Amino acid sequence: MKKRPEILLIGADGQVGWELQRTLAPLGNLTRATLDGRWERALDLANAESIAGVLRETRPDIVINAAAYTAVDKAETEQDLAQRINGDAPGLLGRLLAERRVPVLHYSTDFVFSGQAERPYQEDDEPGPLNVYGATKLDGENRLLDSGAPALILRTSWVYGRHGQNFLLTMQRLLREREELQVVDDQIGAPTWSRLLAEVSAQLLYRVLSGDIDLERQSGLYQVTGGGQTSWWGFAKAIQQASGARCRLLPILSRDYPSPAKRPTYSVLDNGKLLDTFGLALPHWETSLAMCLADT
Repeated sequence: MKKRPEILLIGADGQVGWELQRTLAPLGNLTRATLDGRWERALDLANAESIAGVLRETRPDIVINAAAYTAVDKAETEQDLAQRINGDAPGLLGRLLAERRVPVLHYSTDFVFSGQAERPYQEDDEPGPLNVYGATKLDGENRLLDSGAPALILRTSWVYGRHGQNFLLTMQRLLREREELQVVDDQIGAPTWSRLLAEVSAQLLYRVLSGDIDLERQSGLYQVTGGGQTSWWGFAKAIQQASGARCRLLPILSRDYPSPAKRPTYSVLDNGKLLDTFGLALPHWETSLAMCLADT
């Protein structure tokens, strides 16, 4: 009988990591690593020895890094911590895994772009992050690509789901609690359901393990988001309509809701490369939202 591969999932308690626990389980023996070590392993991406130690102990056949420093505004004052987790750690993972040719799947963000485009961004478009979070995630992309490890980097955007902290859960709570709510209407992106992102990830990894995808040739950046586009107000309106909440939603401009970190105005990602290379696509964001809300 062929040995089941050893899979290391870093960030198993995050939005995407939570869903990956289910989608990766059929593929091999899953070791779940979190900062607090609530399951099989404790791993601190801000600590190089912690990363190296877990890799030595688990000897994985494939690694998925679903952990990141995601506090966009807080990163403006915690630049060193954000850099160690988002920038340094992916590069170290790549260097440690490159010698054994262990595949690694890593997630990045639409925030690597400036938001000045007038069409969906492609993988090879010039990046231009506007904040520390985006800059550190871009650095992590580059360090992992430069490490020589066989890697898939999936850029995504506006991730939401039924677990963790995200726009969907925040809106559902505020729509219940308030009679009126202001939501930014001049930032455009593509909401992406964490479960669908996890399912695409598992399909890609299955094909890597089965030899259908050759990461010596097909390593690199791929973008994976919900189809279509909307504003945060449009996203909130769809959530409200599904819930039947009577709260009044008021569209506002970004300048009316100042924040420490500047956000891109337009950060829609083009998924064409994923479709052309692997034949995979996500449904329209409204379809995914309906599926998510129907899930109990």
